[in-house]
Formats: sequence, structure tokens, C-alpha cells
Amino acid sequence: MFSIPLGSLVPEYIKKFEPYVPSKPDQELMKMYGCERLYRLNNNENPLGPPPASQEIIRQLWPPKAGIYPSGDIYYMRYRLAEKFNMHPDQFLFGNGANEVIAFVIKAFCQEGDNIITADKTFAVYEWVATFSGFEARLVPLRDFGFDDAGMLDQIDERTKILFVCNPNNPTGTYWNEDTLRNFLDVIGGRQIVVVDEAYCEFVEKEDYPDGMKLVEEYPNLVVFRTFSKMYGLAGLRIGYLAGNLEVVDIIRRTCVVYSVNTVAQDTALAAIDDDDHVRRTRDLVRTEKAYLNAELDLLGLETQSGEGCYIMIKLPMSDTLAYRKLMSEGVMIRSMTGFRFPNWIRVSIGKHEAMEAFADALRKILAR
Repeated sequence: MFSIPLGSLVPEYIKKFEPYVPSKPDQELMKMYGCERLYRLNNNENPLGPPPASQEIIRQLWPPKAGIYPSGDIYYMRYRLAEKFNMHPDQFLFGNGANEVIAFVIKAFCQEGDNIITADKTFAVYEWVATFSGFEARLVPLRDFGFDDAGMLDQIDERTKILFVCNPNNPTGTYWNEDTLRNFLDVIGGRQIVVVDEAYCEFVEKEDYPDGMKLVEEYPNLVVFRTFSKMYGLAGLRIGYLAGNLEVVDIIRRTCVVYSVNTVAQDTALAAIDDDDHVRRTRDLVRTEKAYLNAELDLLGLETQSGEGCYIMIKLPMSDTLAYRKLMSEGVMIRSMTGFRFPNWIRVSIGKHEAMEAFADALRKILAR
């Protein structure tokens, strides 16, 4: 039996990195917490699921198709997006969820000694990928729960390659309007890559919210992320993409792992992209249930952070990890926010009314104990 010299094999930046441990499957959690039903309000999933046409593709899946490799460059989806956004098909690059395209971008532009800049309390994968790839992640504190544009600009130096902006921000729901984003891009002047993650853009109804796709031609250093996991309810199939300038995307493509997006994901996404009625029905549900939940939280006298997107943050008078366990015992799964550097806060996804009532009842119960 050989002894593996992990001390010398493993880079120092990997030794310091704590792995992310996903939660157990729902059935195991229900056994663990003794609940007969579990409302999933932890991952910002669409309670309506995929659009009807996507659901029909899943039902009609021809089994032999599973033995055939998918389109390696997601051909039809890229051409459909090009038509939808009036861009070239080669301006789009797909990944196994938007998480994968984050890695593509960082690998394409960063080398030893480089850094990326983002916020300290945002979607953590930008920081994680940079850190476990051996690059510095400079984290700028939020200002009034929003990305601090001036603070991010102050952190730029000659080794800064990429700035990541989550718009709207997950988990706070704040967003940059078009003036703020344009000013940020103007000051940077094309010297660094600016990634705007629009994972929740379809939920935003504010008129001053910028559409990153419309800015790509004007700002060639802008890269836009989008996903089918949230509004289009395809989180379980893992499909997301980036869009940008042709030359920039050509560079990123060199780090892209082909065949990582499966056939079912491609077919269902293609069926989903034009379903405006699904977007309208989802927005209506989120708007209605968010108003209901905010009213219930007001009655409890709790501090909240409720912006754009399909989620609300709530500050509790107890540990968020303790609240997670107590709510799980009541059959409600939420996201504890210590991992987002928001101790004693939880994030709750907006679900159907039954789920919102179950959460409100469970929260009242655990706070009264």
C-alpha cells in the first residue's frame, strides 16, 4: 500500500479551501427531521416548474436518444438566441449550468498572480472558482445591500482581469440601473472583463433595469450570464450560457468543455425560450406571494431585505443554522445565510401560496418557543 504525499501534491490554495457540502436528498432529510412533507424554499426554484412545452419533451423522451451524444456546441439553441437577441450565434457559449461558464471565463483570462473583484455578499461561486483555481478574489463590502461600484473600481490594479456583478444580486435583490452599469463600464474603459450575471433578470419588472444583451455591442469587454434554472424551471437539467463580443467569446471558448450540456437540457431550453406566458404567470405568482409574505413578516416585526428576484431575506432573533433545523422539523427548508456572510439571516424562495402559508406558520411557531 502506497502512502500518498498529499502534503506535497496538493497546492496551498486547495489546502485552505473548505469544500461546499450540498444537502442530502429530500427523502433522507424528511426521515432525519421526522416530517411527512417538505416545502423546498431554499434554492429559488420556480414553483411552476418548466414551461408546458418543455414538460412535454421530458414526457416524450425517446429512450434510445440517451445513447447518442448531444450537440457539442448546442447548435440550435445558439442560433435561436442569435435570432432573439439580434446577435451572431458564435457570441453565445453554453455550460452545464451557469456555474460552468463562470469557470470558463476565469480560466480564459486569469493566470498566476491575477485577481478578480466582486462583492463580499453575493453568489459565492465567482469567489470559489477564483480561489480554488489559485487566483485572488477581492471582495468589496456591499453598500446598502447593493454592489458598491466605486468600491469595486478602487480595488482594480494592473493584475485585475475580471469584475463580477450579480444583477440583481443574489441574495439581497438589489440591482444596478442602466446609468450605474454604463458609468461603471465607461470608467473601466475596456481594460478588464466585466461579467454581469443576469440569472434572475426575467423576474425584474423595473423600467430602469438594464438589459445586458443590448449593451454587448457597445461594450466589447462585457460578458452576460443567463440561466434556464430559475425562470424556466430547468434547474435539474443544468443549462446556462454566456454572451459577449465575438473575439472575447472566441477566447473563452478555448476553455470550454464540449458535450457538457445534455440533449434533454438543450431540447427543453429551446422549447422554453419563447414561452412568454410562462414568464408572465411566474411573475404574477412571485409578485402576489412576495407581497403576502412581506405582510406576514411585518406582522412578526422582523427586519427583511426584499428586492428583485424570487426570494426574500429575513433577519431572525436566533442563529440561522438553528432556525434551519427548527424549520426543517416543521417541513420547511430555507437557506441559512451564514455561508453568504449574513449571520442570523435566512433566505426564503417565493413558492406557491400553500408553501408560503406553511413557512409563515412554521416561522411563527419557532419564534414563539
